[in-house]
Amino acid sequence: MLHDAHHRLTPIEAARLGKSLEPHHLFWLEDPVPAELQESYRLIRRHTTTPLAVGEVFDTIYDCQQLIQEQLLDYIRTTVVHAGGISHLRKIASLAEMYQIRTGSHGATDLSPVCMAAALHFDLSVPTFGIQEYMPHSEETNRVFPHCYSFADGTMFPGDKPGLGVDIDECLAAQFPYRRAYLPINRKLDGTMHNW
Repeated sequence: MLHDAHHRLTPIEAARLGKSLEPHHLFWLEDPVPAELQESYRLIRRHTTTPLAVGEVFDTIYDCQQLIQEQLLDYIRTTVVHAGGISHLRKIASLAEMYQIRTGSHGATDLSPVCMAAALHFDLSVPTFGIQEYMPHSEETNRVFPHCYSFADGTMFPGDKPGLGVDIDECLAAQFPYRRAYLPINRKLDGTMHNW
C-alpha cells in the first residue's frame, strides 16, 4: 500500500500519520509536506519509520541534495522529463545510491509514452531501482505514440526496438488538437469562487 498525501499535511500531521501507519508497513508515504519545506522532513523522520518518497516536481540534483545526504527520504521520485533527462537523472540516482535511497520515478499519464519509455530504460540501468509508477495511457495516446514497452502481471518490459522504442504518428496527432484544461474549481451558486 502506498499513500500520496499531495503536500497537504503539516510536518507534525505527517509525522503522526507516518507513526500511526507503521503497523501496516506502508510501502511509502509520498509528498507528505510541500517539497520546498525540506527541513520539515527532519521532523517527520524523527517521529516515524514509515518510508518517505518525494521529488516528482524536482528539476535538478540540487533540489534533492539535502534530502538525500541527510537520508530524510527513502525513495527519490524525480522524472526524466523534469530532471534534465536520463543523464542528469543518473547523477541523482548515483548520489542517492551512496545513501541507500532507491528510485521510484513518477509515471502518471501527464507524462507521455516517450517519458515512460525513458523512465523504464533509466530504471533498468540503476542498481538502486525501487519501483516505477505506471498508469496506462488512453488508447488514443497509445495510437499517437506507438511503443514497444509493455506491462503485464505487475512487470514492465522495454521491448526490443532500437532507442527508446517509441515513435510518433504526426498525422494522427494532428487530429487531436490541444485543448486547454483546468482542474475543477469550487464555485458558489452566484459563480464566484469559494474563499477557503
